[in-house]
Amino acid sequence: MSKPMKIDFVSDIACPWCAIGLGGLERALERLNGEVDAQITFHPFELNPQMPPGGENTLEHIVAKYGMSVDEVRMNRERITARAADVGFAMNTSDDSRIYNTFDAHRLLAWAAEQGRQHALKRRLLAVNFTDQADPGNRDVLVAAAAEVGLDAAAAREVLDTGRYAEDVRRDEALWQSRGITGVPAVVVNDRYLISGGQPPEEFERQLRKIAQESP
Repeated sequence: MSKPMKIDFVSDIACPWCAIGLGGLERALERLNGEVDAQITFHPFELNPQMPPGGENTLEHIVAKYGMSVDEVRMNRERITARAADVGFAMNTSDDSRIYNTFDAHRLLAWAAEQGRQHALKRRLLAVNFTDQADPGNRDVLVAAAAEVGLDAAAAREVLDTGRYAEDVRRDEALWQSRGITGVPAVVVNDRYLISGGQPPEEFERQLRKIAQESP
């Protein structure tokens, strides 16, 4: 009999390691098919909550924020691109890539959870940002993404234009920060176990299998 497993995935669609971590988690769960029955809920975390509309050049932003050299940023980008490819995710970033505000995307994900399409929308928005190199802060882009995963476009537009779920997102962000989450991705299993970072499938599989064995 499959062990039920509650998985809370705290992340931001502006975070490349979150795309890698989600890919690793999904592949691990495929390998554990029949052993665990995982229910994944995505929770918001904003890496750059003050990011203005239209965003900023990613390379310049990282150099300024983390004090890295341009060459270091480029080398790190190559490593991230390779790790993403390992889990089947196309990371089409370059020196011209931009980093965007993601608050509206998190609002739409909160709504999608109630429609049973949160996981699909999460995957699509990560692809919008990193594969398509589009602006996930643009409401037309968000509505199109919602429609692509089977959500009602008019309803998605209404959510975005009326500001719905804003307080829900802020409350959820504050909750996970109060629980000590300061970096993402953070994968919390059964409200007890934390798996941090963009782990490869093998590490997710190892840890999830151990958790399943320990759970009553």
